[in-house]
Amino acid sequence: MNKKINKNNNNDSVPAYLKLYRILKQRIGEGAYDKRLPIEKKLCEEFNVSRLTVRRSLEELKREGIVYAKKGKGTFVAENKREEQLTSLGSFSEEAIGEGRKASSLVLRNEIISPPPEVLEAFDIPHKGMVLLLERVRFLDDEPLAIEKSYLNPLIDIRILNIIQRDMSKESLYKILRDEFEIGLQRAVEYIEIAQMSKKEAKYLECEIGDYGILRHRYTYTASDECVEYVVSIYKGERYKLRVVRNAV
Repeated sequence: MNKKINKNNNNDSVPAYLKLYRILKQRIGEGAYDKRLPIEKKLCEEFNVSRLTVRRSLEELKREGIVYAKKGKGTFVAENKREEQLTSLGSFSEEAIGEGRKASSLVLRNEIISPPPEVLEAFDIPHKGMVLLLERVRFLDDEPLAIEKSYLNPLIDIRILNIIQRDMSKESLYKILRDEFEIGLQRAVEYIEIAQMSKKEAKYLECEIGDYGILRHRYTYTASDECVEYVVSIYKGERYKLRVVRNAV
């Protein structure tokens, strides 16, 4: 049954967009909507409200992580966010498999490059040194979750350069480093912040330009405390959360 929202009751101080937000949130909780919500026009007609009211309601739902937008496809009910525990050092593929989920990748770049200054500094290599760049879109259960740019240090093991010949849309980088090259990955230092999506990032992650994501910078070190990998990645904020376990000192 359609539920019209009364916008003309002077005794009701609750804005129309909040009323609609509450109704939509309740319906989603009851499973009244499938994965995809009706388009804005349909919601306007059903509840007799303006498109601005609908958009503000949807923004509230997005802010809470209840729904998320796919550019050109509509608004969808969010599944439970993928949770990562920051006290362990594992690859995207390994963690997905451990959760019983499917991981896949789209390779954007896999090439030897002249690195930016922050990579030269992290790897402590000569100014004209070269490194491997592996940039991939990471998918979880066929949904784009993140874009990762992994810079790899060939001074640790020259075989790292051979990764350009591998199909990294299917293979696990950490599995190659650990199992084939026998490079011990001992620890990682990570910096995390909130950042707006670029046009390219929004395109591949199916977000709106300007949406916020989780920006991560990770430095991975070997047992001899040499930096073998520097990763810059951005994750969709509405599909991802981090868990930190703190032990008493």
